[in-house]
Amino acid sequence: MHSVERIGRYRLERRLGAGAFGTVWLAHDDDLEAPVAVKVLAENWAHRLDVRERFLAEARLLRKAGSPRVVQVHDIGELPDGRPYFVMEYADAGTLADLLAEGALPVPEALRLTALAARSAHALHEAGIVHRDVKPSNVLLRTAPDGTRRVLLADLGLAKSLAQASGLTLAAGSEGYRPPEQAEPGAGIDARADVYSLGAVGYELVTGTVPAAPGKVVPPERLRPDLAPDVARTLMRALEPDRERRWPSAEELARELEDCAATAAAVRPRGWRAPGAGRPRGRRGRAAVLAAAVAVAAAAGVWLGVALWPGAPETSGASGAASGVRVVDATGRVAVRVPDGWGRQLRDSGWDPATLGLPAGHEPGLAVADDLTHWQDLGAGVDGVFVGLSEHGDVTARVAAVAHPGCHDDGGRAWADGRWHGRIRSWSGCPGGGLLTEAALTPAGAGGQPQVYVQVRREGGVDPTDGILRSLRVTQTR
Repeated sequence: MHSVERIGRYRLERRLGAGAFGTVWLAHDDDLEAPVAVKVLAENWAHRLDVRERFLAEARLLRKAGSPRVVQVHDIGELPDGRPYFVMEYADAGTLADLLAEGALPVPEALRLTALAARSAHALHEAGIVHRDVKPSNVLLRTAPDGTRRVLLADLGLAKSLAQASGLTLAAGSEGYRPPEQAEPGAGIDARADVYSLGAVGYELVTGTVPAAPGKVVPPERLRPDLAPDVARTLMRALEPDRERRWPSAEELARELEDCAATAAAVRPRGWRAPGAGRPRGRRGRAAVLAAAVAVAAAAGVWLGVALWPGAPETSGASGAASGVRVVDATGRVAVRVPDGWGRQLRDSGWDPATLGLPAGHEPGLAVADDLTHWQDLGAGVDGVFVGLSEHGDVTARVAAVAHPGCHDDGGRAWADGRWHGRIRSWSGCPGGGLLTEAALTPAGAGGQPQVYVQVRREGGVDPTDGILRSLRVTQTR
């Protein structure tokens, strides 16, 4: 596919992304002089008639929706080898997942965008379609002629007509955004399944984290203390495990979110600073992504584990001790001890090593800090630790290439104990006066896997990095 320069009359420019069944390309329609997105069925599925039909069904459902709030399909065709493709409008401003690379959004903006996504879902529901996979990466942004951003729902690969959905027997959807009835074969679903997913999207935009499993969602105000009670209630009602207790429609959820957004815009908490304030939003360089490793992990779809409340000596996977607080990730493979006072909030469900420039995937990892909401903002005072495993690539080389603009590079040093050897790099004088340490560790024994990436942030005081690394425990299996 990489050697193809045109599909029909469309001239390919670059690949936008690839999924399980197809690849999306940015192309140019020379006749209409406009950019378009072209989705092509993957070669390895070309012989499967059922997959081909599902691929074409997505195009038909998008066309059926016929709404400016849903990605529009302009054309459909076949390649010479028989694989189908369809042509859609191009969303030039990225996705909500791209915005989340900066962490949580200002509350009014987060609510407004979620409300627009809810109105897009309502347009599908009015056309008799349930999406079944609403998540930030499927909510696209397109620049309108007046410079504002339009919100478009895309990727209807799992969508079904509401008539079919009432009798569905297969589980579907993405963890963190999937309602309980959609995870249970034979439960049947309706439009309220998308209401739950929209609630999860709003929760993530507001807190910077993906909600935990249904019924175990940490109230958003505990992750963002400045959050108004009406915002928290609106989101938690959307995330009700019992669909009878949720907002009855996406339209009603949209109205509530719009009311909350108007109130939040009028009464903004004094002294509140949005994570990343003062920096442009959008796609960022490697250094900034590293500083936001925790937020990026959440945006990539990993689950939020538990929150450690201020002053709590222990919780699920954590125990207090005189020498610090021990925390464990959700898989049980990663354990580390951090200083007392640092173990107030925990995200325990992993990371994507692609944030460090390593092969993408979902690997074990955790982040623990006194304030994870502002972890990605080097201008905020945060004491905490991020630990992520990587089974592939060269962590040492990636850490050696890191740069943190605005921080003074204090150089590096070798580090080793009986279990690990590696290298530590340190930065001081970061915005706000913070200190930053990053370590790349490799097992001392044969094999050299898994490697470990560690990031330590602190406001000042004695550097605890060596003690934290000595406390690190990694097992091969749970």
